[in-house]
Amino acid sequence: MDKIKLLFVEDDATFSYIVKNSLEVTGKYEVQTASNGKEGLELYSAFEPDVIVADIEMPILDGMEMVKEIRDRDKSVPVLLATGRIDPQYVINGYELDVDNFVKKPYIPEELDAHIQAILKRTNDSLNIYNKGNVIRLGKYFFNADKRILQYKGTEYRLTDRETRILEILSRQKGELVLRKYLLKKLWNTDDVYTSRSLSVFVSKLRNYLSFDPEIKIETVRGEGLLLSIK
Repeated sequence: MDKIKLLFVEDDATFSYIVKNSLEVTGKYEVQTASNGKEGLELYSAFEPDVIVADIEMPILDGMEMVKEIRDRDKSVPVLLATGRIDPQYVINGYELDVDNFVKKPYIPEELDAHIQAILKRTNDSLNIYNKGNVIRLGKYFFNADKRILQYKGTEYRLTDRETRILEILSRQKGELVLRKYLLKKLWNTDDVYTSRSLSVFVSKLRNYLSFDPEIKIETVRGEGLLLSIK
């Protein structure tokens, strides 16, 4: 199972170090830290976290402003805000920004871990897809062939049997040409013109599902077959 990518934004360097090391030693997390909201925004774009934990009171750009800018681009990444004082107006403002929860400082890393796990389960983020095996990570997506689920952040796509089988074959041979005739024989046991058109329809749907990550492409090699590539 891939580690949870956590962006931890906190201006207290010592506390940030303690939390990062405590969470990473569990083996469940990959943690990147930022000391203010401006750095947090830069890391958000580069790191593409599964979850964000941010202090509210920070220099340069505070946690609320950082989350506001992130929410303009991403409505689904889970966000937990931390503060030493949880005034009613803070809570109201936070939930208006679609913050998932608040945690009151001081807290210990184990408490933060529990909050994160609860948020990820509740928002049906990347952990839920691991309840059964045969999971493939495709760029920003998780693909569970057993459950016929393709997941992008908080959104799940329930695939048909043929969509699942096509994507599984392409994923297992990622970066390699898969002959069109092979797919037709494997899935329909025939390679006539009607099944060829059906394959094209299914591939078009898969391209649409995968369109949120521009690094992923299902390429058509004319007269030969298909190739799944991830930059």
